Amino acid sequence: MTAQKLTNRLIFRLKGISIIRENLILLTMAISLILPFNTYAEETSFSLSGTRKGIRTSTDVVAVTLPAAALAATLIQQDWEGLKEGAFTAAATAGATLILKYTIKEKRPDFSNTHSFPSGHTSVTFAAATFIGRRYGWKWSIPAYALSTYTAWGRVYGRKHHWWDVAAGAAIGAASAMIFTHPYMRKHEVALVPAVSETSAGVVLGFRF
Repeated sequence: MTAQKLTNRLIFRLKGISIIRENLILLTMAISLILPFNTYAEETSFSLSGTRKGIRTSTDVVAVTLPAAALAATLIQQDWEGLKEGAFTAAATAGATLILKYTIKEKRPDFSNTHSFPSGHTSVTFAAATFIGRRYGWKWSIPAYALSTYTAWGRVYGRKHHWWDVAAGAAIGAASAMIFTHPYMRKHEVALVPAVSETSAGVVLGFRF
């Protein structure tokens, strides 16, 4: 086999790995979008007023649109590093939320099921808001945090969660984004540059203000 054929085969395999990785990232973020709706199968005939039902429905909408907006921002700006960090944030948020839901098994205020703690709606919205703020600046996160706070309030008002459920969800989502999102590297173009001399070898940390 010639060197050219070997090179072409290697390039083809690397492209395949890249496509698989991108699909896994998108799948992880898609799972985070449907997280808020994973525990609706056991609904009961608990009676709610029209206002509470409307508020509850609006929180459903926010819980999907806010993470979707964060995903759209990374794709529009072709921020592939941000996409990867968003996927890690989504995975950590979804994993922690689901593990706690199915381990603690706290009954919801409306008695619909035993997956009240923590609030999935609140965890994904605060994860998205914190990701947006960390990655693209605090100005963009102001409306996102406003919607997240509204979602937390709406879940309690709509009798889907206790206040401690939404507090825990907010902490999980925000902490996940704080851990996995790194704005400084992107903003200041930080780089590790190899450095070699006659007597030593190493790397130099370089960045631009």
